[in-house]
Formats: sequence, structure tokens, C-alpha cells
Amino acid sequence: MKKQHRFKLLITSVLLLFVLAACSNNGGIYSDEGQVFRKVITQDMSSLDTAKVTDSVSFDKFNQVYEGLYTLDKNDSAVPGVAKGQPKISDDGKTWTIELRKNAKWSNGDPVTAHDFVFAWRRVLDPNTASEYAYIMYDLKNAEQINMGKKKTSELGVKALDDYTLQFELEKPIPYYKEMLAFGTFLPQNEKVVKKFGDRYGTTAEKAVYNGPFKVKKWAVEDKILLVKNDKYWDKDVVKLDKINYKVLKDGQAGASLYDTGSVDDTVISSEQVDKYKGTPALQKRLLAATFYLKLNQDAVPALKNKDMRLALAKAVDKQAYVDAVLNNGSTPTDGFTSKETAKDPDGNDYTDQIKSPLKYNPDEAKASYEKAKKALGQNEFTFKMNTDDTPANKISAEFIKAQIEKNLPGVTVKIQQLPFKQRIAREQSGKYEISISGWGPDYPDAMTYLNIMTTGNSSNNTGWSNKEYDQKVKDANGPLLSDVKKRNQTLVDAEELLLAEAPIAPIYQKGEAHLTNPQVKNLQYHNIGGDTSLKYAYIDKSIDRETGKKKEK
Repeated sequence: MKKQHRFKLLITSVLLLFVLAACSNNGGIYSDEGQVFRKVITQDMSSLDTAKVTDSVSFDKFNQVYEGLYTLDKNDSAVPGVAKGQPKISDDGKTWTIELRKNAKWSNGDPVTAHDFVFAWRRVLDPNTASEYAYIMYDLKNAEQINMGKKKTSELGVKALDDYTLQFELEKPIPYYKEMLAFGTFLPQNEKVVKKFGDRYGTTAEKAVYNGPFKVKKWAVEDKILLVKNDKYWDKDVVKLDKINYKVLKDGQAGASLYDTGSVDDTVISSEQVDKYKGTPALQKRLLAATFYLKLNQDAVPALKNKDMRLALAKAVDKQAYVDAVLNNGSTPTDGFTSKETAKDPDGNDYTDQIKSPLKYNPDEAKASYEKAKKALGQNEFTFKMNTDDTPANKISAEFIKAQIEKNLPGVTVKIQQLPFKQRIAREQSGKYEISISGWGPDYPDAMTYLNIMTTGNSSNNTGWSNKEYDQKVKDANGPLLSDVKKRNQTLVDAEELLLAEAPIAPIYQKGEAHLTNPQVKNLQYHNIGGDTSLKYAYIDKSIDRETGKKKEK
């Protein structure tokens, strides 16, 4: 083992030398000249087209290069972005009128107008766009019928009263809709540019325009993303960073090595590296509002149609041992679907504190459910293929889950299949998988952001699971119960507990991250909903010593 470990370190070091040699500090991706934030990311974004993205990596980049009507502040509350101020809302809560600031521009100099929002929203809901996230707009008048091909896009309840006044109608009042308007799918699009590039729109840095604090200068797929300050941005005077450089590296060891050489300002590190940096000002742990779970595809695997088999799998993994021994990064075990820090109950407590889940780790109960499944299915051996991302850390995670399941459910064999992030997501969306280690983070501050994706027909529910009672509870909570806070809350709790009792997914952990972050980085904002970070107000304070985190001695 020691020889293998030394060999891995040698390979990582050699690769690192090649990486650094390829991009020396003479203005390259690792240069710290001027106000530049350099970050290692483990996965690439999938597109710059806001209508076609579902992954958190892309939404994080959208936070930097696009701006919606509203943006999220450091407390995840909506504040005006392109909107000039607060919306005017009708007495019934359904009609919103929003004045746009007249100094908002695209990076090509075009003004950002109300027409850009009308065009973008219609495009998301157009069935020909095939937007995976179209359902998030279903609260807009006629949106669902348009997306189902039953009405024309021109019938969507949104219109430009003039160039700088947007008005839209909701099917019912939504208390958290202002926060939803900050989400990536609601961002504006420049019609002229989208139509110019057609299907190629958003596939390269040059095939898009930007209205956020930064713009994309270069995007080398699976390699790097380079952002520069957007000199056309309406609020450019508060933006201190000149550049943001992202380097795609799937090996956390290489990211840490780059940090040690002063070549990056932020990187996620793997569990085995955490102890090495314990006590240093660089080590930061944070708990994200994101749940990770096994997605169980009943359509692809007949055995997974059996509820006892699903329950057996869901109870067979020692989650506490997993987060302690494998992750060691601030992650916590979870038995529920909605993550902590997503929503509050009517009394102001965390919504998840109410959930009673039957999916706690219990090897005895797992075996009992497994025996029932074997008897009902008439077989004693099962083989499942389990997809995960193609990083070293993900492989270790998958191997732990495999070992737990095979130990606690004798006769079950789990075969691990590692895939690039985009391919893993694509397999899930097309239903071409058996089991997948998947995750979900909130798009707005309400449990509905989780529960809605498991309703029948939702594009993110590709498990083959369907339950009419569950669908009705979610529908009621998103409709007639919106005005009855307590009853709605209980209905959401009942829906989640029904989901967990059926176990179409097997919750494992709420995601944490261990970062090495340069103490010189100031005002980096993290979010629990939408994109992970905002860098509009971030800057590098070079009067701080990188090693000690204290002011440098003069």
C-alpha cells in the first residue's frame, strides 16, 4: 500500500509540474498578478445556454456572468438586479409589474430590456427547446400547457409593457417567487444573439453575450474557464476582481498541490487531505443544502420495482461511517430527502426537523426486507450497475457503498461504472442507468424544490416511480394550500414521509465541502440555493499573509 501511495504522489507531482509549466505565472491561468481569483473545480460546466442547464456547476458560473431581475444576497434573500426596485404586486398576488433599470447592458453594448425576459421565458417553455428545467416556470400563467404543446408560446402570461417594464401573471400567488426570479432558468437572453447562433448558442465563450459582473473570455472544455470583468455591467464600479480563472481538475491531490505552491486561491480537498491542513487558516468546512442519494431506476431493473428490495438497499449503508471515514469534509448523514437549511416550518424551525424517516441505517431491517424481496422475486442473487462520477474521490465513495451493500445483503453484487459528470447526468435524464449516485440542491427556499422533482412526469424523476397520493399532496401544497401555512406545511411533511416509505431513492448524506481558501480572499459569498457562489463583491487583500491569515508586518 505504501508503495502504491508513493507512486500516486509521484504521478500527481509529475502531472502538476506539467500543468504549471504549461501555464506559468506570466499572465497565465495561475498568475496572481492584479485582482484575480483562481479556483479549482472538479467538474466543467455543461453550457452557457440558461435554457438548457440543470447542473449546479453551470448555475454557479451563471451567477458571475448573467444577472436576472433579482439576485441573492449573502443571506439568500432577493435583492434588485436588472430590476430597478421591488415589484408591484396585485392584491390577489398574481400579477407582478417590475420596472427595469435603464443602464443595464449586454457585453456587446445592447440594452437589457423587458423583451429579453419575455423571449427567454418563452424559449424555456417552448417544447422544441427541450428544457429539462421548464417545469420550474409552471407557476406562470399557461406555462404548463405551452410546455406540453397545448398552447402557443405567445400565450404565456408575460409581456413587455414597454422596453423597461415587465409584467407577468401567476396561476396562484407564490410567497417565495422573488427568490425564484434569481434562479438561472429565469435569466434573460439576447434574442438577436440566440438566433444568430441557433443550436450552437452557448457552446463556446464567443457564442453568447453576458449581462453580469463578468464575461467569459475563454472556455476550454474539461480544462479551464476564464472570466474577465464586464466593462458594460451597470454596477461595474463595485466589482473589484479583474479576472476569475477556473481550472478543471478531478484529482483533489493536484488541487491541494496547486494551493501549496500559491497557484490557486481555492480548491476542494479530499478526505485524506483534511488532517494535513487541520489548524491552518486555509482550511474551511461548510455544509451545503444538497442531498446525495442512490437513484433507483425501476424502469431499467425489474427487481427495483419491489419495494422491499428498495428498502433493503436504503437501509444497508452505514451513513455515519461513510461521512466520517470516506468524506471527512463536513458532510452529515441523512435519512430524508429535503436538505437542512432549505426551508423553515411555520414556527421558524428547520423544516427537516419534522420528518420521521424509515430509512435509517439498520442492517437487521435491511436483511429482513431483502429476504422478503428474494421470496417475492423468486431469486437469491442480484447484480446492479451503479453509476458515479469519474473522480478518484467518487470512486472511493462508490466502493464504500458497494462494500456495505454486498456485506449486508449477501447475494447482491454491485458493479461500479465511472462516467464523466455530463455523461452521468445524461444517462439519468435518458433513463439509461440502473442505480446512480445522484444529488439535488434547492433552487428556492421551500421544500417544494425537492418534493416537486419526484412527481409523476417530472423530467428529473427518471426512476420509474409514480404515486398518485404523493402527486396530489404536492399539487395541493403548491395550489389551494398556499394560503394556509400550517396545513400546507403538514401536507409537505406527509408527502415527504410517503416518498421515504416508498424509497424510490435512498438518501445517504447532506453534502459538505472541505476547502483550502486563501485568507486573502474577502467577500466571497456562498449560497444555499441556486448557484453556489457570488463573486461580484469579492477581492484579494494582499496585505494579508497567505500562510498565517494575519496582516503582514511592515
